[in-house]
Amino acid sequence: MPINELLSCRVSVIIPTLNAGESFAKLLQLLQSQTKKPDELIIIDSCSDDQTTQLAKQAGVRVMTVQRSEFDHGGTRNKAAAEASGDILLFMTQDVMPVNERLIEELTKPLQEQKAVYAYARQMADEGADLLERLARAHNYPPQSAIKSYSDIETLGIKAFFCSNACSAIRRDVFEKMGGFQAPVIFNEDMFMSARCILSGMKIAYAAEAIVYHTHHYTIKQQFKRYFDNGVSMRCNAWILPFSSSTKAGSNLIKRQLAGLVKAGKPHRIPRLAVESAAKLLGYKLGMNYDRLPKRLCRRLSMHRLIWNQIESGALQGAAPPASDYTKVHSVHRD
Repeated sequence: MPINELLSCRVSVIIPTLNAGESFAKLLQLLQSQTKKPDELIIIDSCSDDQTTQLAKQAGVRVMTVQRSEFDHGGTRNKAAAEASGDILLFMTQDVMPVNERLIEELTKPLQEQKAVYAYARQMADEGADLLERLARAHNYPPQSAIKSYSDIETLGIKAFFCSNACSAIRRDVFEKMGGFQAPVIFNEDMFMSARCILSGMKIAYAAEAIVYHTHHYTIKQQFKRYFDNGVSMRCNAWILPFSSSTKAGSNLIKRQLAGLVKAGKPHRIPRLAVESAAKLLGYKLGMNYDRLPKRLCRRLSMHRLIWNQIESGALQGAAPPASDYTKVHSVHRD
């Protein structure tokens, strides 16, 4: 897309929702108060039981509906994207909150300046977040922006593909060229899209000036389930596994959290870190071997039980990206 077209581009904000709560009204208000206002706001709701859809309609937001049994992270977003009119598709989750009024402007800037085709925002934990959560966010979302490309795979490994649809933006023409997000998918639809873009010779931007508050308050059990689903998604996309062997992202995060606990004078939290890290690792390893486990057990271990009918039918097996250099990259990281 020519740069003069991008500078006058339309931005469609798309948010999947399920019982978003009263704070959702504040999110919609902040989005409509941006320096770069969204040209349209679309929520695709999974039959909420609360006031989510009413709040959206009161704010003038377009509301789409998907049955909970039909939700998946890729397909649901694709459905909303197909109805959007924007030149840039900005995806958010219901639990993020813009830090200031420049979020959309800063997030879409790398796309408008043609530095990248897909960009994701910096995530900061809110003030009430647990220290381990704050340390994790700081590790994964540093204050320095970055552009990631094919050449970064050798040093970053799978981290070169890291991206988050908690708050991201992608050029519509690229989104359509890539065939949308993988669907159905249980997890990592953002990373798989990022990987396919990079392996096709395009660039991804981390826009650190575009900032949202985003905090998870997961229990250890929920962390286990989340990483089990992560493992399942990776197992279903074997094409991406060769890139994961050259990164030490998990151990580096634990080291940073350990140092942060000591610095904060909270060494008594180290056992919690150890148990949480073990739960994540165990969940991921089991997820990577889900096909060896009883089907009923897999459903119990997962955060997304309703999608398992599609997993068991083989519908989640992701195909390798159609990149001409993929074979060469695969060979480099396999050796």
